[in-house]
Amino acid sequence: MSHQTGIKAGNDVKDVFATARSGDQYRVLKVVIDGEQLTMGTTGRASKKWDQEYDSLVLPLLEDDVPCYILYRLDSTNNQGYEWVLLAWSPDSSIVRNKMLYAATRATLKKEFGGGHIKDEIFGTTKDEVTLSGYRKYLTLQAAPLPLTAAEEELRQIKLNEVQTDISVDTKQQTLQGVAFPIHSDAVAALERFRDKQLNYVQLEVDAEQELIRLCSTEPTELKDLPMRIPKESARYHFFLYKHSHEGDYLESTVFIYSMPGYSCSIRERMLYSSSKNSLVDMVENKLQLEIEKKLEIDDGAELTSDFMYDEVHPKQHAHKQAFAKPKGPGKRGGRRITRPPAEAEEED
Repeated sequence: MSHQTGIKAGNDVKDVFATARSGDQYRVLKVVIDGEQLTMGTTGRASKKWDQEYDSLVLPLLEDDVPCYILYRLDSTNNQGYEWVLLAWSPDSSIVRNKMLYAATRATLKKEFGGGHIKDEIFGTTKDEVTLSGYRKYLTLQAAPLPLTAAEEELRQIKLNEVQTDISVDTKQQTLQGVAFPIHSDAVAALERFRDKQLNYVQLEVDAEQELIRLCSTEPTELKDLPMRIPKESARYHFFLYKHSHEGDYLESTVFIYSMPGYSCSIRERMLYSSSKNSLVDMVENKLQLEIEKKLEIDDGAELTSDFMYDEVHPKQHAHKQAFAKPKGPGKRGGRRITRPPAEAEEED
């Protein structure tokens, strides 16, 4: 999706981005679209804690009828460096063309800056939405569990009942109430880099002792290497960027793979991975805005051949025409039906 408007970052933007990513020289950056490229506007340095100077640095940069991007540095860090907030300012009073242009170029900005550095992303049409108070309301909403539809609630109850069923005579009753382990910050950062196509493979594992989903591997992986990434003795979650051609078009499809090597895993491990899978996928799709084209469950890496992957991502359409048999005529068994006595027929002749 990058560069879909043809707009790219100018050299001034690239230079400032490189400096901002590598240290604490900047607190706030304003980026605008000028002509056919992203251009650096106002920049600001830090003098207080991030929340003490947020409003005083951000709000003066916002124009009432002109969209822009604001990058604001927090004091927290991840394995990439300092974490930033991306504010996409698109006031209601700006012209429609500018709104569309900025919306379509946002992915380019994130790629140029580095998605792994962006902790939160806020879209605002009024200043109330992008103030410090508005940002904190956004964080509260993000932390709240997503509401379930009636179908999802019914499915959740079914799964709870399954989990709470005794496995055997010697097994204690399980009490895993819809397991949703938190995801380690390193794993989240890796998924964000994967979303921004800086990585093409991410492997995650469930840490049962710490009750946490951890990052396991981000090793560059081609399709031919994928079977070797699947452990034979333990379960894993995998996110793979499947690069291929389909009907003449080059495509990059995100595939989620849940690998569970049969019954070589303990019952507890099988249940933890099975129960945690949906919450992980929901977080990736809804909070990280990562579209998953195909979800697979396998027990052996040998299944992941090129033909298998292609057929799963692009299932063949079987158009079977219903063959209707010609109705059979009346049965020939039994005597012929006689409508008149033979004698009457002879007299008429």
